[in-house]
Order: sequence, then C-alpha cells, then structure tokens
Amino acid sequence: MNTIQSLPPDLKSVIGTEKIDFSILAKRKQPLKNSFGLIIFGTIWTAFISIFVFAFIVPLFKGEEVHFKVNDEPVTGSWENFDQMLVPTLLIGVFVLIGIGILSSGFYSFFQKGGNFVGTPNRLIHYRKGTITTYDWEQFSGNMEINSKKEDMSMELRTGKMVSEKNKPDKYVPDVIYISGVTDILEIERICRNRIKENDPTPAAVSFF
Repeated sequence: MNTIQSLPPDLKSVIGTEKIDFSILAKRKQPLKNSFGLIIFGTIWTAFISIFVFAFIVPLFKGEEVHFKVNDEPVTGSWENFDQMLVPTLLIGVFVLIGIGILSSGFYSFFQKGGNFVGTPNRLIHYRKGTITTYDWEQFSGNMEINSKKEDMSMELRTGKMVSEKNKPDKYVPDVIYISGVTDILEIERICRNRIKENDPTPAAVSFF
C-alpha cells in the first residue's frame, strides 16, 4: 500500500488530518473482462457491418453496379447514379464508425490507469488525472464482487439508473466503483466492507425476544 508521502499534493490536501485506512494505486481503470467485452462486441459488430460494406461499397470501387430494392422496387446504384446509393452509404458509414469506436474504446481501456484510492473512516477518495471524487461509505449498498486472482474488486453504490431492454421490463442498474490491479485486494475488501457496515444508514433490526 502507498504511503501518504507518495500521494499528489492536491490529494493530500483533501485528506487533511483524516486517518488513512489504506492508500493504493490501481493499475487499471476497470477489470480486463470489461475491456475484452467491448472488444468482442466491437469485433462482432464490425464483422456484421462488413457484410454490407462488401455488398454495397466494394462493388462501386470495382466499377460495378449495385442492385437492391427500395420499398420493393428494384434499384440500381453506381457512380453515375449515386443518388440511389447516398442514404445506404451514409447509414453503413455511421455503423462502421460506431464499430470502430467500440473497438477503440476497448483497446484504449487496456491502458487506462485506475488512479489513487484512499480510504478513511468516513469516506473513499478517488484521484485520477487531477480529478478528485469522494464517496461517503454510506453511499455504498454493501454489494461487492472480488476476484483475488485478477486483483479486481467492484462496489455497488446506492445510486443508479433504469435501463430499458427490448421485450423486457426496465431494469435498475446501480453505479459501480472499480478498484482493479491491486495486490492487497483482499485486505482492501475487508477494510471497505467493515467501513460500509459501520456507516450503514439502514436502521438495524430490533428483536423483542
């Protein structure tokens, strides 16, 4: 675990005189599985769109005509009659850019550092690229997931958003804090869990028996 002396000056200023439970530097912004997920999805997306690229775009560069239907009417597209190809070409181009964007974000996430995490009795402080975000322990729900082999941990917050799914009722997705690439992740998890329990705003159940 890092010491207070190794922290950026502005982060030390935010901590002030608070007692430090732990101070760590996360190697990654998010777990590797998230990066792989983006890359796999982006690859599938791009492969699917490439079918339309080869069907509509490539023949034009070969000087060939493209035959397709619009509202069940046969249409022939070519460089001389490109008006018929304009809308399909633009749509395909947009989907290609989306696929490239997903792939790029997946590869880029491999190299994103997680920043500094500092735990105190009252809060969790995150510092990354000059931005400081603090979370009171009572903001966490207590739901945590840990992978000691990959040195990853995630903690759910009580905040979140509703996400719509096709042919399914809306689903509530909580906000998540990732701490990834930390050697002492088991000890960090223990400290965080204890602090969350100590600051749990939910009234404890009272037994009369």
